[in-house]
Amino acid sequence: MIAPHGGHLVNRMIDASTSASRIREAEQMPSLILNPREISDVTLIAVGAFSPLTGFMHRDDYHSVLEKMRLQNGLPWSLPITLSVTESEAAALNLGMPVALTDHAGVPFCVLHLEDIHPLDKDKEARLVYGTDDKSHPGVAYTHTLGDFLLGGTIDLLRQPEAPPFPDYHFDPAQTRQMFKARGWERIVAFQTRNPIHRAHEYIQKCALEITDGLFLHPIVGETKGDDVPADVRMRCYQVLLENYYPKERTLLSVFPAAMRYAGPKEAIFHAICRKNYGATHFIVGRDHAGVGNFYGSFDAHHIFKRFHEGELGIQPLFFDHAFYCKLCLSMASTKSCPHGAHAHVILSGTKVREMLRGGVRPPPEFSRPEVAEILIEAMSKG
Repeated sequence: MIAPHGGHLVNRMIDASTSASRIREAEQMPSLILNPREISDVTLIAVGAFSPLTGFMHRDDYHSVLEKMRLQNGLPWSLPITLSVTESEAAALNLGMPVALTDHAGVPFCVLHLEDIHPLDKDKEARLVYGTDDKSHPGVAYTHTLGDFLLGGTIDLLRQPEAPPFPDYHFDPAQTRQMFKARGWERIVAFQTRNPIHRAHEYIQKCALEITDGLFLHPIVGETKGDDVPADVRMRCYQVLLENYYPKERTLLSVFPAAMRYAGPKEAIFHAICRKNYGATHFIVGRDHAGVGNFYGSFDAHHIFKRFHEGELGIQPLFFDHAFYCKLCLSMASTKSCPHGAHAHVILSGTKVREMLRGGVRPPPEFSRPEVAEILIEAMSKG
């Protein structure tokens, strides 16, 4: 089994036998209410999905990640994992004190052992993480909603803040690693998605499955943009696809309860590292991974992997070009394998597909499986 990032799978979950007493203690501490992204970050830190992180980043790790895509100790890491507060909230806190982190109802679920307080330069973070200071970028817009100070320190998760989404498909890294081992999988390819799977996605997944033991389909179900397809609709699409078109003994569907950052290339590195922690040995990187609008080049997420030495990330990226159905090849293909021009390719823009679905029109079967189209048409008619 592939080692977790940093060599050890982090576990910051308090034993159930002591959680009730620790929650009572937390009720007497200074407290902070977390937003949904921060809640998902806390829980993913606690279960080891963000290994080797044991809490929110100190200033040295934070600035090293922004400037070098590495933690202070040199380990590759591409995105800041931070907790922000306002100036008045920061002034009320002292280093060394425990701070209760609460859900939106004010109920404690975690304790932060406060070790650092440092200022947040929002413009710097936006430029270095997202490559732009344009507030039409959802990541930049989110950064500018944050407080002006960041808190650093380890965390202890006292309880899950709420019932996990899609509990039948919610597996922590320790669980997926055990599941892969039980299935005898040694080469596991992970696929990240925030969209319903169309035929091009299916094609690259099955290409990857030809050279591995199992496919780990791991869709994000945390916060996404308002115009992204809702998670419950996407899950129905994945379920019907896996039921009808994938080998059951060689696929595993599990949700990734993280928030999308829309950080393009840097998020591709982050997604790969996280899937390594879940036990994947390979990671599919397609066109415009984690992109949004026109902020990134189609293959910037491929090129960024060159900034790390061979094998340094510990997980093998599999790069795929733009895929489509070719009417002359009579098969799915990509620009790497098809000799024909665009006139022979079935390629539909996202805008065109949405127009068709809203009108109750199925996209051609060469683009989308009919069962998936039906689910999306039904969802859009209700929306």
